[in-house]
Amino acid sequence: MRRAGNILLLIAIIAAVVGSFVYLGMDLLSLGSPENLAQMGRYAFRFMSPDLSAAHLQAIGKGALETLSMSALGTLLSVIGGLLLALPAAGRLGWPLRSLSRLLLNALRAIPELVWAVLMVLAAGLGPNAGTLALALHTTGVLGRLFAEALENTTPEPAAAIR
Repeated sequence: MRRAGNILLLIAIIAAVVGSFVYLGMDLLSLGSPENLAQMGRYAFRFMSPDLSAAHLQAIGKGALETLSMSALGTLLSVIGGLLLALPAAGRLGWPLRSLSRLLLNALRAIPELVWAVLMVLAAGLGPNAGTLALALHTTGVLGRLFAEALENTTPEPAAAIR
């Protein structure tokens, strides 16, 4: 039974690939032509010999530092946002703010980072700002909920003593 399912899955995948070639109007047999195979070989060979020139490594280093700074700034913004939303989400400021802040935290958490990134590219334009905002928005929901649960699990006596 399991073997038949695997064979059917393989046939379905092959049919999908052949169907996509037919739909796109591409010649499946030309994929194996000597010219195309040589081009595929050149492409694969370039993977085996990476560009280690100083200019290329400098560009990679700059991109890596930009990525790290985006994630650090996004995390900082999300910690601030999470802390601001955690107090009302824990129910310390009444039930209307609790409900509203939990709704907001759940909405921020429910939307994946990639969707936030697409929305932020539309809002802020292409660049590091969009990625930073996307990370900050999603992580604000995650950290805000985490902080709110931590606040809910604390004993109420210290807060009552301050009042």
